[in-house]
Amino acid sequence: MLKQPQWGYWCECWTEDLTEQRGPALLASFDAYSAPQADRWVAVALRTISPALDADASDEAWEWLYEGRIETRRALLRAEPCTVSVTHAKTRITWTIRPVLFLQLAHRQEAELPACAYDFKPRPTVSGPR
Repeated sequence: MLKQPQWGYWCECWTEDLTEQRGPALLASFDAYSAPQADRWVAVALRTISPALDADASDEAWEWLYEGRIETRRALLRAEPCTVSVTHAKTRITWTIRPVLFLQLAHRQEAELPACAYDFKPRPTVSGPR
């Protein structure tokens, strides 16, 4: 039996080499079913990588953890999308959280995605005038 659609948050982590002409690359994604779960995903990642970041990036990370996280949570509870970024050396790491309506996949088992999910690749974003 299929469940009803459920509101939640689609979370992504992107990295971008600021010295190259290529666009950002998707590093990870996560489906969260509450605002605390979504911002916790970003917080755990920032706490995990902060010891390896340069001083400025580490300061950015901890500033969000102590100050910005509260505003992020409030925005998520208002169903607003959020972005958190840190720049380490010449790499920008960006986490995005967007409110979404999850539709259940008929053949999804637990946390494993169906094989067809890997057939789709994110399209690069186009910047500048079209």
